[in-house]
Amino acid sequence: MPADVPLTSIRQVLAADGTLAGVSDAALTQHLADALAAYNRSCTLRVLKGRAPLDVLAARQARPRGRAATVRDVAAQVGVSPMTVSRVANNDPDVSDSTRQAVLAAIEALGYVPNASARRLAGRWVAQLGLLYSNPSAAYLGEILVGAIEETGRSGHHLVLERCQDAEDERAIVRRLMRRNIDGVIVPPPLCDSPAVLQALRQADIIAVAVAGGSADTAELSVRIDDAAAAEAMTRHLISLGHRDIGFIKGNPNQRASGLREAGFLAALRAAGLPAPPERRAQGYFSYKSGIAAMHELLSAGRPTAVLCSNDDMAAAAVSVAHQNGLAVPRDLSVVGFDDTLAATIVWPALTTVRQPIAQMAERAVKLLAAALKAREAATKPPAPHVVIPYTITLRDSSAPPPMSSR
Repeated sequence: MPADVPLTSIRQVLAADGTLAGVSDAALTQHLADALAAYNRSCTLRVLKGRAPLDVLAARQARPRGRAATVRDVAAQVGVSPMTVSRVANNDPDVSDSTRQAVLAAIEALGYVPNASARRLAGRWVAQLGLLYSNPSAAYLGEILVGAIEETGRSGHHLVLERCQDAEDERAIVRRLMRRNIDGVIVPPPLCDSPAVLQALRQADIIAVAVAGGSADTAELSVRIDDAAAAEAMTRHLISLGHRDIGFIKGNPNQRASGLREAGFLAALRAAGLPAPPERRAQGYFSYKSGIAAMHELLSAGRPTAVLCSNDDMAAAAVSVAHQNGLAVPRDLSVVGFDDTLAATIVWPALTTVRQPIAQMAERAVKLLAAALKAREAATKPPAPHVVIPYTITLRDSSAPPPMSSR
């Protein structure tokens, strides 16, 4: 038998319920050797009328009292990787039957609780949450991930990341989520504005929370800012600096926030009695590349004194195009963005922008989704479905009064 498993420790474990009481050390040693040899051959043998294998009992004895078994304990016991244990726990079909049986045996023997439903039975409510993403902005997605991961880490919930491919069928997405035992899903843009994705989730009875999407008239839970009010406030800031000829780069038309931001921009112009000619609005798609094309389009119709962009990636692109055309920002042209992602501070000059607290919104989405799931399970009143987070205007170096010649 293994030299690092003391015979006295095993005897103490077995003596707790009187098993092998009075058996000599020599007889016990031989019994253990025979049992361990058989266990190593089959990986599933149980000793002593269904009790855990004796090397598993020794592992329990060696674990600090009060510490729950972990995935690493199970993996070490069976001789597989933690990833294999996770795949078995999540019913992954690509695991051999012998490995599956060995992992399940160790899970039961060690008392490891691998999934949300079992943890609930153990007295601790833990949700298996999915984050379904497909976003062209790495900076934006990074903020979402930071917030979601930090909150699930604090709360003890599980977070599973699922990427949605552009051409993927919505039903295939839902099937993947269901195979991974997802209780509820966080859906950031642009998927939170996809009727097909949301409908597929509803049909599968998977609770979803939209981050930076949704509204009071949608069935899904949502966490967002007031996009129209934020864009209106930023436009008023530019007007207060003295700008009267302001361009606007739109966001992707497949996202609800894009229309709201444009509506806020136009509302501020109307309130100030300023014109809003169509040539002062160019179509973008929330990507850096689309921002370059949109900025060239705006400049081709004559230079405005300021440009409001619907996100920071496109604003960074607009600054680049301005520099290519010999324009100094903000001396010749003010450029402002939206979101306050990493892109806002790695360009020169740093962007004045609307701060949408994306990481905080993702944290709040995790809390809202977990509360809704717990309420459904307990048949209690669900939380308020829609949360509006305050925005702020962050002033940096990319905005200034217009040139004297333009006033």
